[in-house]
Amino acid sequence: MGVTIDGSGAIGRRIADLEISRAWLVDPIADREGPGEIVVHDGRLEAVTWLDAAEGAGVEPGGVIVVPGFIDLHVHLREPGFEDAETVASGLAAAAHGGFTTVCAMPNTEPAIDDAGIFGRVLAAAGSSGSPVELLVYGALTVGRRGESLAALGELSDAGAIGFSDDGAPIRSATILRNGLLYAGMLGRPVVDHAEDPALTEGAEANEGLVATVLGLKGWPVAAESGPVGRGLAILADVLRDEPRARLHFTHLSTAAALDLVRRAKAAGLPVSCDVTPHHLALTDEWIAGSRAWAWQSDADPWLGAARVAGPYDTSLRVNPPLRDRFDAAACLAALLDGTADAVVTDHAPHTRVDKAVEFGLAANGISGIETAIGVLLAAVDADRLPLRRAIAALTSGPAAILRAAGWPGARGLVEGAPADLVVIDRSETWLVEAASLRSKGKNSPLLGRELPGRVLLTVADGRLAYEA
Repeated sequence: MGVTIDGSGAIGRRIADLEISRAWLVDPIADREGPGEIVVHDGRLEAVTWLDAAEGAGVEPGGVIVVPGFIDLHVHLREPGFEDAETVASGLAAAAHGGFTTVCAMPNTEPAIDDAGIFGRVLAAAGSSGSPVELLVYGALTVGRRGESLAALGELSDAGAIGFSDDGAPIRSATILRNGLLYAGMLGRPVVDHAEDPALTEGAEANEGLVATVLGLKGWPVAAESGPVGRGLAILADVLRDEPRARLHFTHLSTAAALDLVRRAKAAGLPVSCDVTPHHLALTDEWIAGSRAWAWQSDADPWLGAARVAGPYDTSLRVNPPLRDRFDAAACLAALLDGTADAVVTDHAPHTRVDKAVEFGLAANGISGIETAIGVLLAAVDADRLPLRRAIAALTSGPAAILRAAGWPGARGLVEGAPADLVVIDRSETWLVEAASLRSKGKNSPLLGRELPGRVLLTVADGRLAYEA
């Protein structure tokens, strides 16, 4: 495999020439993978050549792979209001390091992104960052994300909002959810719901089960997620009689019960979609007890033996929804495999050290995960739990389909003549996750000190250099 690049050296500079020979290409949009070669000239894919068996002899998916740029439907970039944890610029740099060329920012900033003026400030920050990574932004569903009255959805849609969400907070009122689905449907935008029943999660610290009991942490029941999912699906079915364009997306689902509700709703034809995160696929609540086994390896007693290699109560593992047990983690993986889960999102949630260096139950929720997502998925691939093409599809064609339904004009794939939007990954290499290696300001990752498979060598966004190892 050979890579020749001319026009690199400065982030944001258009790629003059890039040639990648004898690599493994994966294009889920074309539903194709195999040996091939790429030529980029003046920022555009001049040639995509798929090699036949003889020409591609010796090229394997365990070497260098070239894939379309990743799309993250769910990130927290913290600006405005929490720039000590992340800025738009640092978040986009982190995204490029993780292979993402498009990211969708949630509106739980301070002030919340609930009007066109604040929306414009976020887009302006992206423009001044110099990053070619495309930033898309959700508008808040309610004023101040307080759940009391709908925000100016029409103005936010006109400003470019790709959907509406109060993420970070659930939509408590069934009336607000119903009206939001109606209004957003008229605008051709989805409502993105954070499924949580606050009455069941007040004071909760970890998944309800053995680990929480032994560690003395207040449990967070499965019903706190599955209940709101069932409610949302019932409201959606009712709304569709008045507004057939209404669509509902559940983000970061984490339990078998909730995923099964979505599975059955899809089978019934409801316009619903959902996503899962890498940490809910690959980690379990046993990590809070000190285990560092992947979820698919988690068949030993978490309190004994080699699996327990860390101390308990690592606050980087406090996340909303909480890490579940191995059975729910397996359900997340199964949902990804059978298409119930449309996409993998990082729910990238950077925090300052001050917000995490406290007692476990007082720590801010969230994992800084946009730079480690592909490594976690490739660990599942290497364990034969996830086909490579499905892993890449969950980061490309899956989220792209959801965004296209929301009016996003972009397209992703290895298509000749299009602006180059691609990631080059060396599958034969690993990289050590260290605070210094993360471009995000948030270092709150439970994977610090761990070797992850697959090193991102190059990220090209819209024909311009976004990251180069």
